[in-house]
Amino acid sequence: MGENMISLASEYTDGKGRHAKGWLFFDAECGFCTRLARWLEPILARRGFAVAPLQDPRVAALLGIPRQELLRELRFLHSDGRHCGGANAVTAVAREIWWASPLVWLATFPGVMPLLHAGYRWVASQRSCAAVTAECNGHT
Repeated sequence: MGENMISLASEYTDGKGRHAKGWLFFDAECGFCTRLARWLEPILARRGFAVAPLQDPRVAALLGIPRQELLRELRFLHSDGRHCGGANAVTAVAREIWWASPLVWLATFPGVMPLLHAGYRWVASQRSCAAVTAECNGHT
């Protein structure tokens, strides 16, 4: 993965020392999440965003979310400190990529966000990583 994914600088900078416009955090123990993050990393980097694993110990403190809850879903952190997860994170990322704008447009229609949340939960339930296993075993 790119150097953006390796470290989370205290000043929200990317691997080249630039101030990132935001961060996409993913579960590095999940193969699906990692493949998705690898694909999105250069796309987001061109737009000033950085990508990093949720497992970085600073992320839980940064977002104020307990680790076991943190790993349940993708997270997006805006440069102003606002953050969101799951389907909301997907639409936040889509807002930054011109060719993904139809998803953002669809999300504005009544009833679409609940469908996106349900779709996200279904995809997340299909993952075979530690976060899903722990959740299935009642550990989260």
